[in-house]
Amino acid sequence: MKFQALLAILMPLWLLPCSTEASDNEINSFREAKKTMVKIVHSLDKPKTIYCGCDIVLTKNGYYPDLESCGYKIRKNEKRAKRIEAEHIMPAHEFGKNRSCWISGGRQNCTSSDPTFMKMEGDLHNLFPAIGEVNGDRSNFKFSEKLRGTSPYGKCEVIIDRKRQRAMIPDRAKGQVARAYLYMSNRYHIPLDNEHINLFNQWNKKFKPTYNECLYNKLATKAQGNDNPFVTKACKY
Repeated sequence: MKFQALLAILMPLWLLPCSTEASDNEINSFREAKKTMVKIVHSLDKPKTIYCGCDIVLTKNGYYPDLESCGYKIRKNEKRAKRIEAEHIMPAHEFGKNRSCWISGGRQNCTSSDPTFMKMEGDLHNLFPAIGEVNGDRSNFKFSEKLRGTSPYGKCEVIIDRKRQRAMIPDRAKGQVARAYLYMSNRYHIPLDNEHINLFNQWNKKFKPTYNECLYNKLATKAQGNDNPFVTKACKY
C-alpha cells in the first residue's frame, strides 16, 4: 500500500484527542489496574463478563462469574473458568513485541523495566472482566468477523481458531472491543493493519456503547486521568 493511502486511512485516528502527559491519577502498572478494575466493576449496573455476558457475582473484595447465567460450558480449565480475569483487548504481545525490552527478555522484562510498557499494560480502557478460560484460550489472537466451527463454551458464542490464531466473538462485545483497540492504537501510536482498521471502524459504528460501557469509561477516566474518546463521543453524560 502506498504511503498516501495508508495516511488517509489512519488520519481519522490521529485527529482524535491523544494526550499522553502524566496525570496525578495515572495508573502505572497492571497490578494497580486490576485492583482498580475490581472497584469499577462493583459500581456498574448488573455487570457482565465482556465476551460471554455471564453475570458477575460481586463479593466484598472481588468477583466471580455466574456460569449458569449465560449457559457457559467449561471446555477444559475449570479453575480459570470459575474466575474472572482482566482481559487485555489489545494483547500485551501486540503493543509490546517491538519494544527493546520485549525483544531482549519478553513481557516479564518489559513489566519490570519499561515505564511506557507498564502504562500500556495497566491502561484501564484496554482491560475488561472476562472468564479466565476464554481469556487464556484467546491468548494474543486477533479478532475476525467470521470463523468456521462451533463454540466449545456452550451458549457463549466464542470461537477460537488456533491454527489461524484468530478469535470470533459475539455481537455484544464487538463495539467495546473495537473502541478499546482504536483507543490503544491512537493513544500509543500502535499501527493496525488495514483489515482491522476497517473491521474496528465498522464495529464501532454498528455497535454503540451500552450504559455500562459509558459508565466504565467515566469511572476509568476518573481513576486514570484520561478517557477513551471513542467511547466518550458516543455517550451522553
